[in-house]
Amino acid sequence: MPHQQGIKMIAQNRKAFHDYFVEEKLECGIALFGTEVKSIRQGRINLKESWAQIRKGEIWVEGMHISPYEQGNIYNRDPLRPRKLLLHRREIRKLDSQVMRQGFTLIPLEVYLSNGRVKVQLGLCKGKQLHDKRDSMARKDAQREIQRALKERQR
Repeated sequence: MPHQQGIKMIAQNRKAFHDYFVEEKLECGIALFGTEVKSIRQGRINLKESWAQIRKGEIWVEGMHISPYEQGNIYNRDPLRPRKLLLHRREIRKLDSQVMRQGFTLIPLEVYLSNGRVKVQLGLCKGKQLHDKRDSMARKDAQREIQRALKERQR
């Protein structure tokens, strides 16, 4: 089988952009088993309620649901098991200091294939208050109206 080139988007966590301000994004690898990779390639992954935490100098993603592979029989793993994210030690220390001091949260934003390998885009996020959510929705609505008006004017 030829090696795939480029990036193929598998899943996005749109709820994260609604609930958090994303301050920084990082690309990291993820430790998976074979049947999990096959299931991800079929797009059977859900990031909606997932988050990441640092334990003993390692980053673990919790709540990421990868459905069992249909032909996997005994090799399938628990769909909600914690999975290890792969980052350099200095990056983990930097993230740990920001999470501890400044109250940030680590949220998986996207899962995609990059040159045939599964990658996770991890966001360093700060929670939004209710009024912040309302402001961002109002801005999006206003921008949508402007785009509609421009489109109508060009006709």
